[in-house]
Amino acid sequence: MSKRKVKETHMPVGECISQVQMILRERFCHQRLPEKPVGMESQHKHLLELLRRTAVHGESNSVLIVGPRGSGKTMLLNCVLRELLEVKDVNKNVLPVHLNGLLQTDDRIALKEITRQLNLENVVGDKVFGSFAENLAFLLEALKKGDRSSSRPVLFILDEFDLFAHHKNQTLLYNLLDVSQSAQAPVAVIGLTCRLDVLELLEKRVKSRFSHRQIHLLSSLSFIQYLDNVRSQLSLPQDFPDTKFYDEWNDSIKTLCEDQSVVDVLQRHYNSSKDFRSLHLLLMLALSRVSASKPAIKPTDLLEASRVCMVDSKANILHGLSILELCLIIAMKHLNDIYEGEPFNFQMVHNEFKKFLQRKSHSIHNFDKPVVMKAFEHLQQLELIKSMDSSTAKIQKEYQLMKLLLDHSQIMEALQKYPQCPTDVKQWAMSAFG
Repeated sequence: MSKRKVKETHMPVGECISQVQMILRERFCHQRLPEKPVGMESQHKHLLELLRRTAVHGESNSVLIVGPRGSGKTMLLNCVLRELLEVKDVNKNVLPVHLNGLLQTDDRIALKEITRQLNLENVVGDKVFGSFAENLAFLLEALKKGDRSSSRPVLFILDEFDLFAHHKNQTLLYNLLDVSQSAQAPVAVIGLTCRLDVLELLEKRVKSRFSHRQIHLLSSLSFIQYLDNVRSQLSLPQDFPDTKFYDEWNDSIKTLCEDQSVVDVLQRHYNSSKDFRSLHLLLMLALSRVSASKPAIKPTDLLEASRVCMVDSKANILHGLSILELCLIIAMKHLNDIYEGEPFNFQMVHNEFKKFLQRKSHSIHNFDKPVVMKAFEHLQQLELIKSMDSSTAKIQKEYQLMKLLLDHSQIMEALQKYPQCPTDVKQWAMSAFG
């Protein structure tokens, strides 16, 4: 007999689907933390132990969490903080301060934000401080408890840590790390960055005060683990109200993950990027196609979601070009084939286009040279072609060397999808590509 309630509740399909949408969207949008971080158990244990020493024993520390974007740095830290703040005494005492290098662009703004997050605006009032260090020392002094001489532990979390290194004299980093190294107050400085060379950006005096502890999050997921993760991300939790729908949904997800076409799609995504952020985007797009009339994710939904995710932005730009601009692109590709990828200039492209016009003058309007030049410049603005000359002042516009930033398949795909593309242009393209 199942441990679940004997009395089973059945909800209408529409209601079940809206529940599924809500649960999974919360999961994919990172609004709800996982029970435990997948594949980073040792890093989780290390960071938890480090922050517990600050929170419980008043020991100062500094650490850097390094990993590519989407590898789970913030999620790991939030899981550790959640676990730490579940301890009763810690919850009352610890003060987390979140700073972001993209928002706190200089030390004055950062100091204001620290004061605000520590709720010390009234204490600071209109006081004038001589230096950053003096101001920070005053803030930490204000956190001292009345009953005994111990300070409240402060966790400084610096997101985009590498951007703080660009502040003038690195004053903020110097003072925070100086406090964490001396026994003034229990402080932990946690930096999150995606730059592996972040320590090279630090000044000598700042580097000497850093503990040189680094936690690296480099994805070591195998494809089997990646597939298991997809299954667990799409599965419903056991406390789902309708048990019949719960079983049906989870069975359909199991079948979905065994489908060969789905495995191929996920393999392609795994090869291009192993991070969870891009995976969640793919799953979110597939989930959005579920409705009351179609209450399960089908392999076609994932294939369509993958097509949307991996859409080629450059090929999309080609769909919006004029016929003249498209002809110039074909002329450039023709030149690329003839001269084996050597750079070309406007004059060469114009000559190639003229040759085509002489052969097929009835289907394409004979544009004047200034109009063709304008179209050529527009292609440069769209970054479909790139100038190869560093000094543009000495060379006339017509003779500046250019390089095409598109390949054969992108141009051919655009021609197939281009609405009402003249047959002559298509044939010229086909002959150009041999």
